[in-house]
Amino acid sequence: MSQDLGDFNSSKFQVSEFILMGFPGIHSWQHWLSLSLALLYLLALSANILILIIINQEATLHQPMYYFLGILAVVDMGLATTIMPKIFTIFWFSAKTIGLPECFVQMYAIRSFVGMESGIFVCMAIDRYVAICQPLCYSSVITKSFVVKATVFMALRNSLTTIPIPVLAAQRHYCSKNQIEHCLCSNLGVTSLSCDDRTVNSVYQLLLAWILMGSDLGLILVSYALIFHSVLKLNSTEATSKALSTCTSHLILILFFYTVVIVISITHGSTMTFPLIPVLLNVLHNVIPPALNPMVYALKNKELRQGLCKLLKLDFKEGWC
Repeated sequence: MSQDLGDFNSSKFQVSEFILMGFPGIHSWQHWLSLSLALLYLLALSANILILIIINQEATLHQPMYYFLGILAVVDMGLATTIMPKIFTIFWFSAKTIGLPECFVQMYAIRSFVGMESGIFVCMAIDRYVAICQPLCYSSVITKSFVVKATVFMALRNSLTTIPIPVLAAQRHYCSKNQIEHCLCSNLGVTSLSCDDRTVNSVYQLLLAWILMGSDLGLILVSYALIFHSVLKLNSTEATSKALSTCTSHLILILFFYTVVIVISITHGSTMTFPLIPVLLNVLHNVIPPALNPMVYALKNKELRQGLCKLLKLDFKEGWC
């Protein structure tokens, strides 16, 4: 990889940098969107940092379920940070250029973090399945060792399978065009500027998305289907309602994550009346889940709410805490 990404000054590359134009069709006033994006980014960072602080400080939260939530918080911050600082420099300082090495590194980081987030969703779904459907086996199956092994496996899976994306992109011949109608270096957006055949780039990305993330989504849906089936058999109406409410909110957020991936994969590069839509979805996909994940998972969890109230020195005998 280093050899492929290091030879950017060879005659193979007639383009030395790309220009990220931002959102297509709204260049004149797209800087106003930066206000909303900045709020989402700050919310994502602050909420996820709070989650990490609460988990670290509360000994009662030193359990596998919360470890996975902490890992998700780290991945969320990484996912948002791969694109947001550059987007702000584009909107606020018109710093639209990005070098080829930086572009390919961003491309790799985005795909790695998206894949890692998908993997952590799978781990959390399995954790909830065992806790609800096989409670007697939970302490022996979902251990700290399981958390470490699952996290390492997901990290290696996504980091290694993502390497071909920037490598293949670096092998394309960029001979003339260098303006990308986007805010970030997406694989298909960059390779669409190449002067040679990019079929292998498109096929590999689609295979990666549909095989890896498709299998992740399948495991998640099966896990939640089994959870719903088990919960509906509970004798307690209150327990059933609470479990369904919690699992449904988690599932809606997860389905949003995967639905956007599918929409982007289908619409990218196609002739659309509104080319802004896939670009905007691509950006929001990197910032909305990181901003909403802490809210959905924390607000539905009594222990995390209590930890937050303790951290903020709030003391309510009844109510939210």
